Amino acid sequence: MGEARWRLARATYRFKRTVWRHPKFSPLDPFKQIAKMGRGVNILGYDPMWDLYRPVRFRERHFKLIRDAGFQTVRVNLQAFRHMDDEDRLSAKWFRALDWIVGTALDHDLHVILDQHDFKACDRDLDAFRRKLRAFWTQIAGRYKNAPNSLIFELLNEPNSKVTPEVWNALLEELLQIVRQTNPSRNIVIGPAGWNTFDYLDQLRLPSGDRNIIVTVHYYLPMDFTHQGAFWNPTTAGLSDVTWGIEEEKRRVADDFNRVQQWAARENRPVLLGEFGAYGAGPMDSRVCYTSHVARTAERLCWAWTYWQFDSNFVLWDMDRDAWVQPILKALVP
Repeated sequence: MGEARWRLARATYRFKRTVWRHPKFSPLDPFKQIAKMGRGVNILGYDPMWDLYRPVRFRERHFKLIRDAGFQTVRVNLQAFRHMDDEDRLSAKWFRALDWIVGTALDHDLHVILDQHDFKACDRDLDAFRRKLRAFWTQIAGRYKNAPNSLIFELLNEPNSKVTPEVWNALLEELLQIVRQTNPSRNIVIGPAGWNTFDYLDQLRLPSGDRNIIVTVHYYLPMDFTHQGAFWNPTTAGLSDVTWGIEEEKRRVADDFNRVQQWAARENRPVLLGEFGAYGAGPMDSRVCYTSHVARTAERLCWAWTYWQFDSNFVLWDMDRDAWVQPILKALVP
């Protein structure tokens, strides 16, 4: 058996062994789930393993490093549409890679969020987008229905463009119905349209009878600071040496988060800060100040959070040096 096939077979074995070894799924109050999730990090969005199932960058030891550093959760960024065939079926090879990720993370006592991250497709063919999302969650929900409650589903990262608040409210209800057929009480993460920004929370409509929902928001304000030098964002790509940390800027974070908290209290929903961070082109002392302040502010409100991200950009782990970016790690986990 070739190495690639051996890895695939081992992945399936690990996942089945993990599900058998861990407690059978049991419902968990979403507020208790958030308390258990605590501090987390986004992983694997841009790893070459998704192309050839070669974990060239992210390896098994990284799960242990994440857990030992003081994190309790990984948010796995799944860009799955390109791995679907003409009938929207995900490939067996892709699923075995995901089995390896889920099984290994659970074995290292990490909560796992499966984040549907094909948000760039929102501005293309809306009918095809809907169809693929339905197919994705039908397959994912069925495959992992017996996994422990530390596995959490996130319906869609950053709905935007053609997925307006009205479109998203209708679509999320449809996706929830699909997932609930096989996972009637698993906790599910859902955020507002408008790129998961808190300004759109008031337009988010969740089924009042479904209490196994965690609401997520993302926070990158002010963009002139957090995205300075980011080549993919034209409005901030040319910026540099933008600092952050005066009291007025810190109060802005508190005010913004208090708005979210007021909405969450009114709706009786727990909160996950699914993404935050400052791109590596900014001054390190300001990035540390910002990262620490955002994380501590979220914690004071009893939110869980997942930093963006482990490697690739907004880097927490330097793959070339094979080491933590210590100032950012200490800002996240004092």
